[in-house]
Amino acid sequence: MPTYAYACTSCGHQFDAVQSFAENALTICPECGGALRKQYGSIGVTFNGSGFYRTDSRSNAGGSKDASASSKSESSTSAKPAPAAAPASS
Repeated sequence: MPTYAYACTSCGHQFDAVQSFAENALTICPECGGALRKQYGSIGVTFNGSGFYRTDSRSNAGGSKDASASSKSESSTSAKPAPAAAPASS
């Protein structure tokens, strides 16, 4: 069950409440009886890597333009080996 953060608009009292999705939001402060408001914070989800949509949810079977463009840029930026040195003659 999710935990919701509430703050009173009258006295400033802050607290967390564990509620199910089906329950109504709290409206009365347990400290002073004032009006409550729900506080919203940042979510705990981060996407790391080179790209979520392009690399994780598409297959290469479709031959999409984005996939071919990224493979071309990777191959063109790869390092080329240095030419071999001529053997020294004695």
